[in-house]
Amino acid sequence: MLGGSVYIAFLRFTLCIIGTVLIFLQLDEPRFSKKTVAVIYGLFCVVASVLSCIWYLADWESCIRMITFSVFGAFILVSLFISNKRFYLTVYNLAFTFYLTAVFIVGGIEIARVFFDGNIWADVAARILIILVMIYWIRKCMRKMLKGFDSYLETEMDAFSVMILIISLFSGISIILIQHYVENNGHRLIQLVVNFFLTGALQVVVIRLYLHMGMESEYQQENQLMKMNQRLLGRQLELLEESVESGRRIRHDIRHHNRVIAEYVRRGQTDALLEYLKQYEHKMEAGVIPVICANTAVNNILSAYTRWAKMEKINVTIDAEVDKEFGVSDMDMVTILSNAYENAIYGCIEAREQMEERECFIHLLVKKKGNKLVIYCSNTCKLELDFRKGQPKPEFTGGIGVSSIIKTAEHYDGEADFKNDDGVFVFRLIMNIPKQSEMVQ
Repeated sequence: MLGGSVYIAFLRFTLCIIGTVLIFLQLDEPRFSKKTVAVIYGLFCVVASVLSCIWYLADWESCIRMITFSVFGAFILVSLFISNKRFYLTVYNLAFTFYLTAVFIVGGIEIARVFFDGNIWADVAARILIILVMIYWIRKCMRKMLKGFDSYLETEMDAFSVMILIISLFSGISIILIQHYVENNGHRLIQLVVNFFLTGALQVVVIRLYLHMGMESEYQQENQLMKMNQRLLGRQLELLEESVESGRRIRHDIRHHNRVIAEYVRRGQTDALLEYLKQYEHKMEAGVIPVICANTAVNNILSAYTRWAKMEKINVTIDAEVDKEFGVSDMDMVTILSNAYENAIYGCIEAREQMEERECFIHLLVKKKGNKLVIYCSNTCKLELDFRKGQPKPEFTGGIGVSSIIKTAEHYDGEADFKNDDGVFVFRLIMNIPKQSEMVQ
């Protein structure tokens, strides 16, 4: 069944390599341009096919048994060089590609054996058909889910667990291929089908598991964002209530002021009247909520949290220079600034609980420089602060606010870092501001 001339072997080898490359490219994201990727994989296909044919001519029995593992081993090295994803995510995609490769190789051979008396061309046609069906299935049904799976796998699963999953997948495929090449018996085909089903079912279960975990994590982030918006709205309502109350007092007192002014005028006490008006003006200015920056959303966020910080007797310094419209959505600014400012206030409160005599401060800088948005926040914090993977643990931030900041920054191709500088927590963020055309899109 797997014999034939060297030309048939060359056709099979080339078909298998091209099919494997096409399937892998449906799952992965190359770091190079399409033209460069096509050239690299084209050269690999030619070299691998020629060397496989030489091996086939020298010892066809060992070639038939080991060529799949050998060629795929070389394919792994080339793909790791081309892939733009993290190492263990690329290896998992390679393992899943190896599984699909085993499906169309074994499937083509078994279809030819069972239905076409071992016809070689039936095997080739069946492989082509299975490859096309797989590519269509991945594009229409699986690509979006697998892309989400990669994202969730990266955030929810540690590297050790991923490697265990990859090893189990490779082991299952190896057992399938080894069983495929043993002598035919009444149970071999059943064993192949069962092993294919179990290996595939394992991947479906894992994909759905981590999709569920990832979506649950997103729901938690959305829930935290809603709670944060609720707190922000509450503080803005407090400011509004104070403004309304101040307006009532002004309307109530205006009659008294008019009477005082009229009395000064009747007596001709001009200097005293001017002094009185000056004092009244200072009093009115003291009740006006200061405008921190031109952007309404940023101004409201900073005003609300600054009021809270001052109620906690925290010294606040703000340097905000942001245009009214500057390219970052209000929701994203709420996510970043509210989380950063709220975490800074909680950090000061915890530091004061640890040492009551500590002077607490918050220094917040928000500036637009060219096409970049720069945010810097430093605040008093506990002397000992636990970090995990460069991020403060949720016990310090009160939830998953840090991950929300990082995710929002990554959406704008930005970066954020955090550190504890001897009792001063420092948060820095820089991200790109979209152009007007990108905003419209």
